[in-house]
Amino acid sequence: MTRLPTSPEPRAWKDRLGAWLEPSLVVVTVAPLAVGALLWVLGLRDAADVCWIVATVAAFVPALYWMIATLVKGRAGVDLIAVLSLAGTLLVGEYLAGALIAVMLAGGRALDAAAERRASRDLRALLEHAPRSARRRVGDEVTVIPLDEVAVGDLLVVAVGEVVPVDGRILDTVAVLDESVLTGESLQVERVSGEPVRSGVVNAGDAFEMRASATAADSTYAGIVRLAQEAGAENAPVVRLADRYAAWFLPLALLVAGAAYVWSGSAVRAVAVLVVATPCPLLLAAPVAIVSGLSRASRSGVVVRGGGALENLGHATTLVMDKTGTLTEGRPQVVDVIAAPGRDPAEMMRLGASVDQVSPHVLAEAIVTEALARGLELSAPADVAEQAGRGVSGTVGGHRVDVGKLPETLTGAEWARKVINRASLDSAAVAWIVVDGELSAAILLRDPLRRQAPRTIRRLRQAGLNRLVMLTGDRPEPAREVATVLGLDEVYAGQSPSDKVEAVRHERDRAVTVMVGDGVNDAPALATATIGVAMGARGSTASSEAADIVLTSDRLDRLADAMDTARWSRRIAVQSAVVGMSLSLLAMIVAALGWLPPAAGALLQEGIDVAVILNALRALRGNPALHTELGSDTAALLHRFAGEHDTLRDTLALLRTAADDLAARGGDQTTLAAVEDAHRFLVEELLPHEQAEETELYPALAAPLGSREATATMSRTHAEIQRLSMRIGNHLRVARTAGRIGPDQTEDLLACLYGLYALLQLHFRQEEENYFTLGDDAPEYATAPGESDSGPPAPR
Repeated sequence: MTRLPTSPEPRAWKDRLGAWLEPSLVVVTVAPLAVGALLWVLGLRDAADVCWIVATVAAFVPALYWMIATLVKGRAGVDLIAVLSLAGTLLVGEYLAGALIAVMLAGGRALDAAAERRASRDLRALLEHAPRSARRRVGDEVTVIPLDEVAVGDLLVVAVGEVVPVDGRILDTVAVLDESVLTGESLQVERVSGEPVRSGVVNAGDAFEMRASATAADSTYAGIVRLAQEAGAENAPVVRLADRYAAWFLPLALLVAGAAYVWSGSAVRAVAVLVVATPCPLLLAAPVAIVSGLSRASRSGVVVRGGGALENLGHATTLVMDKTGTLTEGRPQVVDVIAAPGRDPAEMMRLGASVDQVSPHVLAEAIVTEALARGLELSAPADVAEQAGRGVSGTVGGHRVDVGKLPETLTGAEWARKVINRASLDSAAVAWIVVDGELSAAILLRDPLRRQAPRTIRRLRQAGLNRLVMLTGDRPEPAREVATVLGLDEVYAGQSPSDKVEAVRHERDRAVTVMVGDGVNDAPALATATIGVAMGARGSTASSEAADIVLTSDRLDRLADAMDTARWSRRIAVQSAVVGMSLSLLAMIVAALGWLPPAAGALLQEGIDVAVILNALRALRGNPALHTELGSDTAALLHRFAGEHDTLRDTLALLRTAADDLAARGGDQTTLAAVEDAHRFLVEELLPHEQAEETELYPALAAPLGSREATATMSRTHAEIQRLSMRIGNHLRVARTAGRIGPDQTEDLLACLYGLYALLQLHFRQEEENYFTLGDDAPEYATAPGESDSGPPAPR
């Protein structure tokens, strides 16, 4: 019987063994050392020696195993010196020194295990989502059969909300599908008769029939599970930082010990050298620094599954990202409401949102959310009907309202053609509103770029990532637009889960690669990368389980924080190890001269260990050079002006509307009134806001940003905004005298209106990305109409 692959656990017994071995070793070394010390104080020297011998042997046995395991892999790690020093103390009768080394070794291994043990990468969520049965139709009879019994050519029925069981083709209908599991795109798509449909997607519309073209084992979803398993199995364990430094420290220690024995003929001197050469700074420094880094990362909403992931993140050079939900919000937002001539945009949106209240469609949710945010009072619709792939209709206040696709019989309106052209240029989706059979308004929606994304990309480049790649299942046009806005090095659009795995594997073979994603479809690619990072706040459980790092807050900029933490922790670890080894080297020379007996050497080594640990704990504080401290007053100002941006952004459309009227109608009285409204907005609302930023916010940002020069370019933009506003006012004074806008004014006034509209959008976005994101709790803000985001949602 063919079944979906299940999640293997090849390392489960090792993980369970490690979970109790290291702590137990600490107990069986510390306890005899402490008891032996007490017996020695009481004068029972022989009994004390026995206790210390027990502690030494307890550490010697596992150390011997670790040493052999390391040698089998072709490396000579730090465990070799530990074994030699433990054996040497037993041979020369320096039992206290052996017990001290045993405690240091056990403690180092426990810390190392805590830092390096990785969470198991099971595929539970993938398997839970996988269908277990299918509805097969034979004649007029529909029966539920086990998934394994589906054969190629079977006629299957997929009910509302069910997962498509196998790959196939749609029959004689239009299917509305949620393909986010496979593509990462959260917006529903339509598949018409004859089009292929893949297993794992969800039927978001009416029930439909399909013809199976593959068995369960050969279908897309089973392939995703296998990809994730195979990718997870490819990752080799990270070589310990301590072992890498031991490559040169080990032969040096043996050389010094051998020279001491040849020169003095005393085995005790050689053992003393080995005791102080026992690489506890190596065993302790890296784990403590890494554990401290893990702790700091978790406080900022970054869960790192092990020290290996954090250490790898510290020297990553390539970043591969999914688009939807990672660089973009992953859900559409309303960017503009365009009403037919003579219609009120706010009223049209209220009617449309009132009907959309009863629709589960993702576009309907965005429209209702925007209407409530604008303070519109929605009414309860009556006689509601929804047709999958077409839209929803209902009665509101005596009017029959339809929201959805553009009816073919109503496509001739001039204003509607302009909306279609604009939507095409802006890569936006359109929800049309028909009131009493008349095309009345259009709502434009887009999946906006995450507000922190550009600043985060810059921070990641500063952290050492020199190649940024985007993978997406979306169309090429919006994908390239996002890549252009963010300055990415490469973009791959229309990617299937297997395509993403191949792309990540290609990048990983060239450099240490980080992959960021949030969907089930990203899980195999996350497991393939050197370091997989899941957006865990809204991401799937499968992606979180396949990842090495999970961002618990829904903010991409936390990855930059994790990069900073990783590099700082690794820097502290290396610094602590180098300083500790230098002190150990000095102690080795002293011991070789016979001035440091083994027991005293062990105690000295303990002192070095304490110094190393204290230094390694600095990783808890993070790199002080990267901290931007904001006072409470400055944070309050950031939140205040961010809120004002939200309010002002809704009114910016006055500038574009006035310019559109001027271009279409000329300078008549209606156009003059529109320009007057736009200028009144500039003088009464916008310019006071910009002046307050100049006099209140920018001076407050001088200290956290380093100097007032950091805001100099924004100040210059303020001056240009004021100049264009004054120029528009001058045009109005001339037009009021003549009673209309003259033809000689039109070209310059159009340049002022369109130019100011574009300048304000860019200025708002720059302030939000560069300044408002400095507040840790700054909220996300909607994207202004016409800005560069990701692309259009699917039509409904």
